[in-house]
Amino acid sequence: MAEWPINDTVSKVFPLYSRANVGEIFPDPISPLNASAGFQHNLEPGWRDAFVACRVWNHDLYDATVDKNILPAFGSYLYINMSLMRLFGVRVPGMSPESVDLQYFGDMPGIPSYDSEKRDFDQDPAFEETAGAWLLEEVIGATGLPAYDADRDEVLKLRAERPDMTTLSDQELRERICSFNPLLRRLFKHHIEASLKSGVGLGAIAQVAAELGKPELALTLVSGIGDVDSTVPSQRMWTLSRAAQAPEVAALFDQGIDELYQRLTDSNDPVVATFRSDLDDFLTDWDFRGPAEWEIRAQTWGVKPELALGTIDRMRRVDDAEAPDGKNTIRAQEREDAAAAIREVLSADPEASAQFEATLNAAALWQRGRERARTTAAMVIHEIRLPARELGRRGVESGALDSIEQIFMLFADELDDYLADPTRFTDIVRERERSYLELFDFKPPFVVAGDVPALDAWERRTAATNTALTVGETITGVSGCTGTVRSRARVLTTPDDPSALEPGEILVAPITDPSWTPLFVAASAVVVDVGAPFSHAAIVSREIGIPCVVSATDATKRIPDGALIEVDGATGVVTVLDLD
Repeated sequence: MAEWPINDTVSKVFPLYSRANVGEIFPDPISPLNASAGFQHNLEPGWRDAFVACRVWNHDLYDATVDKNILPAFGSYLYINMSLMRLFGVRVPGMSPESVDLQYFGDMPGIPSYDSEKRDFDQDPAFEETAGAWLLEEVIGATGLPAYDADRDEVLKLRAERPDMTTLSDQELRERICSFNPLLRRLFKHHIEASLKSGVGLGAIAQVAAELGKPELALTLVSGIGDVDSTVPSQRMWTLSRAAQAPEVAALFDQGIDELYQRLTDSNDPVVATFRSDLDDFLTDWDFRGPAEWEIRAQTWGVKPELALGTIDRMRRVDDAEAPDGKNTIRAQEREDAAAAIREVLSADPEASAQFEATLNAAALWQRGRERARTTAAMVIHEIRLPARELGRRGVESGALDSIEQIFMLFADELDDYLADPTRFTDIVRERERSYLELFDFKPPFVVAGDVPALDAWERRTAATNTALTVGETITGVSGCTGTVRSRARVLTTPDDPSALEPGEILVAPITDPSWTPLFVAASAVVVDVGAPFSHAAIVSREIGIPCVVSATDATKRIPDGALIEVDGATGVVTVLDLD
């Protein structure tokens, strides 16, 4: 059984860790069951495999003195090993530790330099040669995503054949929880490979644009690419939101989101029945999506449909002119225009032209691959969530648990003992849950360099203070998607309740995972505390077609809710115009 709260060992060889990127998709502390049977348990070995598959080193490079080289948890908050990410930048031709820092850290202050941790073995001509071959063959030379399509088909079949959890025995549920490890390891390997390739592609495009004196075109060249899986829910929700404008359906929405799904179910109106049928089809396909969906303890759209219905409610108030497909079409045309401008400059150099076309294709292809792999893996995470919730339901029914969610306070190696005597764990999970929920108030250090500060030294979210911006003051982040918008700021710290966001307002958020994506349709722009051009918020903004600024440090604390602000997506500057 692991320590609780989870505190993995810090590597002395690769000592730099960060919440960058992983904090975006995993904002909260990881639960014991997810750490030991789900996300962390499988992403760590999958990520190791991915680095080796990229031919930058072999498995013997990893620090054998620590259990988690790449994805440790400190205070139960997950971190990425940035020393290894920088080493990847050292060994891949055309990259550098600094380019990796920009992609993952954005413009965050206080980041130790690469020189401060550089190792004698970092530069290795043999691996730089094999990494160069990988770059040409598997990144720039790729023309499709057959492995990712096969993964998706396999997982869709698995989901279609999902048994009714209520018919399984306790032991069958326990076995199902732990049955997905080999599959998830492979899916996470593919996800990390695509993420690394996407980062290489984005960096190469930025380099081409800068060398031609057109750096402003870099993000435009990777906007509106289409076929990005994580934007599909927004498009499906948009269609549902148009159907929700029908008077018969709208009347039920107008009564509030609480128990809306039940009202839709109970209605005998044929128009409502059609909407409910379409909604159920949507929930069947996207039941795994929700706030903090990588955490198996979290509730998703399938577990709690009101989470999705709340977003559909905001969308139904948005004008038809804001349709996601229309915005994507505009961005796609801007992308084509930018590519045409580059092609004209390179027209006299056939070799450079060919390199540009290959790089442009790779940048788009691997953004698609990254989001496809991410979505496929999230589907399987949900297949762990469902049997665990059924075990939790039975624990509540028997009186051994106070709530379904307490089942996630067990470690995987405790499941057999729990099934033998559930009441033995009643007090244990109660105490762990109390401790787990208290961890939500701790703000994990953004960077850990060598030593992890003691948990009692971490900043408390409830005690944090920040000076709000006044009229004329600015906050500067990193461009995630170009464009300029002026509108009211709506500061949200969770996507669970989208009722505060009015159409056309600027969404100001701490981080954004895919469950936030549909809110982008209603928003006119997005400002995020953390992130980089490589992050999920930036990719989706470029597809939805709205300006985005990431790495705007403490934006949610410094931008007053309701203030009139201007977002310049090209420069990354956010300006307060009016506080009235």
